[in-house]
Order: sequence, then C-alpha cells, then structure tokens
Amino acid sequence: MSRWPAFARCKRRLGATIGPSAAAAVQARLRLHTLAVATSLADDGILDLQLAISGAGLNPHRRLDTRRQVSFHLQGEGDLGLRMRRQLLWARRGRVSPPLLIIGTDLPDLSRRDLCCAIDALTHHDLVVGPANDGGYWLLGLGPDLARSCPSWLFTGLPWGSDRVLSITRERAIRRGLTPFLLREHNDIDRLEDLKPWQA
Repeated sequence: MSRWPAFARCKRRLGATIGPSAAAAVQARLRLHTLAVATSLADDGILDLQLAISGAGLNPHRRLDTRRQVSFHLQGEGDLGLRMRRQLLWARRGRVSPPLLIIGTDLPDLSRRDLCCAIDALTHHDLVVGPANDGGYWLLGLGPDLARSCPSWLFTGLPWGSDRVLSITRERAIRRGLTPFLLREHNDIDRLEDLKPWQA
C-alpha cells in the first residue's frame, strides 16, 4: 500500500519540516525501493504483487512507472484500517491464494529477507506482524484461515497513526487465542528525525 508522491498530498508530517516537494521526493524514492524488493520476489515466483495506491487522482496508470509490470488499483476512501481490509477482501475476490501480506512503503531498509521471513513465518503462524519503532507496524500477514475470514477486529477501532496500534493489535489477537509472530523492527519515515539513519 502506497500513497502517491504528490506535492502536499503525502508525508505531511515530514513535509512540515523539509517542505512538501522534498517530502514527495522521499515518498517516491521509498515507493521505488519497496517495489524493487517486492518485484524481485515476484520475478522469482515467490509472491504475487499488487500495488494499492491512494492520493493518485484519476487515471494514475498514465503516470505510473509500468516497466515493472505491476498490477495496481486504488485504495478507495476511509481510514487506514478500512483501506487495508478492502485490499484483503479484494484479493480474496480476485482468487489470490492465501496467505496474504500487506506492506507499507515507508521502509528504506526493507530487504528480500524481511519478506521471505514473513512468508516462511506464515507457514507456522496465523498472524505475522512487522513492528515499527513508532508503535505501529510495517507488515501485516494473515495465514489461510484469517485471510479467508478477514476479521474486522484487526482493522476497526484502532488509533491509526498513534504509538498504540501494535500493542492493541497484539492484545486483540491474544484474546482470540492467536499469538502473533513478530518480525524484526523497522524504522518508518514519518518525521525529520526518521531520515537520519537513512541518510547515514
């Protein structure tokens, strides 16, 4: 899932300090990196890749870099949880075989190993989460049973954008007898201080 790198329509918290043009450039670089990592796995037949875009306006396919032959569609309206659940339901209707992964595109150090670890973990766990150091998560993976049911408790009533998203998600899962498998923590880029490890 990615936001279109448009002036003043992405990375607003970052744009407040470095300016909207620079923030959009950062967003574009992050999206290209995520696509490169995921496409390398798709090219090897390890996963099927779909790109869900928000903030792109009409006819985004005319502006999208199609050299990677990525299938994409719009995220639609609503908060992040609603848009995430919509992607899973869309994948299920499109007969995409579970397990299913949702990943963000704010991860400058995302690697093939991260996604391979998530895919491997889903052979043994129903729920896999990639924690972000801001209290959210950068990946959500659902095993076959969860992917088929696509439960609303994973996506509704969460304080998106806060430092409590991961902890609430884990608590809800544990109450339902699920123990989420946690991947390695990553640094999301949302604020100026988040850029420092990437620049280094």
